[in-house]
Amino acid sequence: MSPAGLRPVSARGASAATRQLAVAAGLPCQSDPDLFFAEQPEDVQRARALCRQCPLRSACLAGALQRGEPCGVWGGELFLRGVVIPGKRARGRPRKADVAA
Repeated sequence: MSPAGLRPVSARGASAATRQLAVAAGLPCQSDPDLFFAEQPEDVQRARALCRQCPLRSACLAGALQRGEPCGVWGGELFLRGVVIPGKRARGRPRKADVAA
């Protein structure tokens, strides 16, 4: 389940019309909401790619910015602590070859 019961597009603050349109359109955020709160960078990229095709992308992003969503993919952007970030790294330490000496 997604953190704190958050769900893209149908989250608190979205208009009833926006929620109905999202459900009626069969958007990926409605059928697999956990993907939009994924830990793995590959899953985050997949969620962002799905958002790029969404007709509600701009409304979703505007709503997330207005609400200051704490995390997840909203409107094709990745949020962390209420701020849009460029991407997500894998957990753990970087490889020794990646570390500058």
